[in-house]
Amino acid sequence: MRAVDLSNVTWRKSSYSNSEGGACLEVADQHPSLVPVRDSKDPARGVLAFGPDAWSHFVGAYRSTSM
Repeated sequence: MRAVDLSNVTWRKSSYSNSEGGACLEVADQHPSLVPVRDSKDPARGVLAFGPDAWSHFVGAYRSTSM
């Protein structure tokens, strides 16, 4: 897999993260073909990069089980 430059993206905390500092997921929305995701508590650990369709399915599955 090729390396993707994420040095200029802006990370935002996911609305699914809790406000107590627990599950803190950050997403970068600006990439045209990927949805980069990382743990805000340990951003140096790495990034998961989802394709847009895979991310959409992941979020949809999460929504259907968490409500």
